[in-house]
Amino acid sequence: MSKIKIFTIIKTMKIAFLPIDNRPVCYTLPKLIAGIDNDIEFSMPDRKFLGDLTKQADIKELFKWLKNLPPQDAIIMSLDTLIYGGLIPSRRCPESFEQLKSRVDILKEILTRQNAKIYACSSIMRISNNNYNIEEKEYWSDWGEKIFKYSCEFDKNGQAQTDVPPEILKDYLNTRERNFKINLEFLKLQKERLIEFLVFSKDDCSPYGLNAIEARKLQKSGAFVKTGADEIPLSLLSRSINKKLKIYPIFLEGNSKDLVSNYEDISVENSVKGQIELAGCEVYEHDDADILLYINNFKNNQGEIVMKRDTKPFDGKFSAPDRPYMIADVRFANGADNYFVKEFLKNKIDDKNFYGYSAWNTTANTLGSLICGAKIKYFAAKNYNKENFLKLTVTRFLDDWAYQANIRQMLKEPDTEKLTSLMKDYENVMKNALGWETGVKYSYPWNRLFEVEIWI
Repeated sequence: MSKIKIFTIIKTMKIAFLPIDNRPVCYTLPKLIAGIDNDIEFSMPDRKFLGDLTKQADIKELFKWLKNLPPQDAIIMSLDTLIYGGLIPSRRCPESFEQLKSRVDILKEILTRQNAKIYACSSIMRISNNNYNIEEKEYWSDWGEKIFKYSCEFDKNGQAQTDVPPEILKDYLNTRERNFKINLEFLKLQKERLIEFLVFSKDDCSPYGLNAIEARKLQKSGAFVKTGADEIPLSLLSRSINKKLKIYPIFLEGNSKDLVSNYEDISVENSVKGQIELAGCEVYEHDDADILLYINNFKNNQGEIVMKRDTKPFDGKFSAPDRPYMIADVRFANGADNYFVKEFLKNKIDDKNFYGYSAWNTTANTLGSLICGAKIKYFAAKNYNKENFLKLTVTRFLDDWAYQANIRQMLKEPDTEKLTSLMKDYENVMKNALGWETGVKYSYPWNRLFEVEIWI
């Protein structure tokens, strides 16, 4: 009798991804996360065509890339990149509504011919509460804080007084109005069913402001609005994996989950629930969940080491459970809680049950990126790439913990040679904790201390 051979057909999922810009967290992090599953065929435009701190993206090349894509199952796109040339250019670019609208029309033609499911995001223009103009128009260095105050007062009272020069205030308000009208054009594309799922992100927001007014108007028009920004393309990547991950959140400071994080306008608990929902996952009870999500949240206020905002660090015990789990470390914004990491590393990190760690910048940034990686790993059982998950884990600890929470405070300016030397002790900790032996290189892609690129 001849033997019957049984073949399992594994379908490759083809996903194209248009990032916000060329930062490591926007460009290389999605590649690392998608690489956890060898059954994901991941496409991105060449990095040289994306924007940076001072350079606008090459919009013509990006449209060419999008137009010439082979058939895809899903396309994740930052609309700010395609229409303005990036998130930062969306606040700075001098182009008129009509010029930007012409690009929206080109996008509509391309989407009409695409059979892929489109998952898109666009930002509601932020209002930064400082006088730093690194990512804003030049006049922000003199008037940023006062424009922020005007914005909040206008939302609260329906009017506001300010000594911001009229021509500057007019320019700022015109830029906001232009961007809001473009967001309404994006909403039309969704209502015409050319976009499967569309998110409007509230970037670096507060409870009151002109951006909050715009968010409410968009919601009344049927839009989906979410606190966050840089992590949202990753949340959409997670959502495009059409499977539900059942998550049970555990707050290490259970009595403080109603507090609001820095740069956000909702409680930590609602931020967690919102990010789970956006990622196409569900909150479940402990015994029925696929995975546990531990949140190292703050007791009184969220700290931030760089900004010298102190908070009480973690002071308890942490024992890794004997079931799948992941960790969102949000006690501090933009960096890990050293006390928690020290306690966590006393545990054996078991690849079978450990699904990720993150302490990237804001609470939303941390949650969105973490859940995406965990979801892809959970459903990658047939073609799981352990090496890529290890690279992702090492990158997150070296970036969020070693660099942001420690080494960055020792540097006055970008210095790759000094950085490489200072990181050695932390690399050795990772080697001992994870059995990892690969070398590391570092760079400052935007020539500033805020972000570092880690090459493994």
